[in-house]
Amino acid sequence: MFQQDIDNLSSSFVISSVEVGKHLYWKIGSYDIHGQVFIVSWIVIFILITLSFAGTRNLQRIPGKFQNFMEFILEFLQDIAKNQIGEHEYRFWLPYISTIFLFILGSNWAGALIPWKLINLPEGELAAPTNDINTTVALSLLTSLAYFYAGLSKNGLGYFLRYIEPTPVLLPINVLEDFTKPLSLSFRLFGNILADELVVSVFTLLVPIFIPLPVMILGFFASSIQALIFSTLSAAYIGEALEGHGDH
Repeated sequence: MFQQDIDNLSSSFVISSVEVGKHLYWKIGSYDIHGQVFIVSWIVIFILITLSFAGTRNLQRIPGKFQNFMEFILEFLQDIAKNQIGEHEYRFWLPYISTIFLFILGSNWAGALIPWKLINLPEGELAAPTNDINTTVALSLLTSLAYFYAGLSKNGLGYFLRYIEPTPVLLPINVLEDFTKPLSLSFRLFGNILADELVVSVFTLLVPIFIPLPVMILGFFASSIQALIFSTLSAAYIGEALEGHGDH
């Protein structure tokens, strides 16, 4: 009986250590971090910073094609923030919404367009940072901190009165909502990107390279939609927090 308990305990430890795929671990102090996520994230950040400097380095009154493209992106992101947060408040939050959208879009496209499998690592393989649950949870928690900051900075402690509106009976549901928001944001993005990469990988193994192309193109558009959904919902949560108790 005692031996059976030990076997059950050891099997539970094995189950708890199960992971999805292999990872390249970097040890920093007592922490193990996923090296492949940092590598691709830095590449995406470097590309975004380079494009930003190149697009704003020499602005002209009569814009060229590249400046037109950059202005189109800025107007698109302004529309997202303005529609969800409001005309008077959106400018302060535009850098955050733009950064979230561009980083997720760049990460998703990096996984969809770049043949990372051709690069050999000691362990694991390079892929979109957003197919790692740690990345999507971190981005979701940033959004949670952002909308709490928005509500508290505008309404003070009166922001928490929203939890008992329209009736105190809804307090547990309103509190639970603050936990479900980051969960839904993170798992939606993680699940869609991981599923897309798995589908493309399976098709590539089963059939010649030209057959998976329609699936890859579909994944390319789906990854763009995921970036739009995440940034739009983030802006909507911030806008909801800014409405606060004082506007009711």
